[in-house]
Amino acid sequence: MSTLSNTVDSPRVPVLADLFANTWIKNAVLVLGGALFMALFQQISFSMEPFPAPITGGTLGVLLIGSALGSRRGAAALLLYLMMGLILPVYSEGREGAEVLFNTASTGYFLGYLIAAYVVGYLAEHGRDRKFQTAFVSFLFCQLIIFACGVLGLMIVMNFDFPTAFHDGFVLYIPIELIKAAIGAILLPAAWKLAEKTR
Repeated sequence: MSTLSNTVDSPRVPVLADLFANTWIKNAVLVLGGALFMALFQQISFSMEPFPAPITGGTLGVLLIGSALGSRRGAAALLLYLMMGLILPVYSEGREGAEVLFNTASTGYFLGYLIAAYVVGYLAEHGRDRKFQTAFVSFLFCQLIIFACGVLGLMIVMNFDFPTAFHDGFVLYIPIELIKAAIGAILLPAAWKLAEKTR
């Protein structure tokens, strides 16, 4: 994680959304778009052995949204997404409602989504999404935030013991999350190159 060590002292740089958002209306549209993007990625869901829960596009969605929008807009987009899910079937597998948000195995991960969106956005505001290496490390760091909250949620909400929560809620998913981080670390620098060519 050494590539993150100087982030706090480095100056803020534009994120992708800054290239387009120069009014509050455009910012609001970007936040709404981020929430809808997250809803779409959460519907990418499939089950397979040995994973106890479906694999979704959720963590990748958080990484892309936070990096593209920045810390505040990214967190706002994820908060809007979570609020939308109270009345609309936008959670994974088309679920909705307060019970899903506050009292299921997903509860801790939802909190992690919100925190990670802010953190990965902050890292992007300090240039960590411009190159594959720094993007990959920052994405791994933010995935750890999501899974730390997820494991804690499994223990508190679902009454799992720590070994079970850690194994079933984190360890099994490590290979999948490494792939997601790599995908994100390829997409963000590529998006920057495209944006620079079209400016």
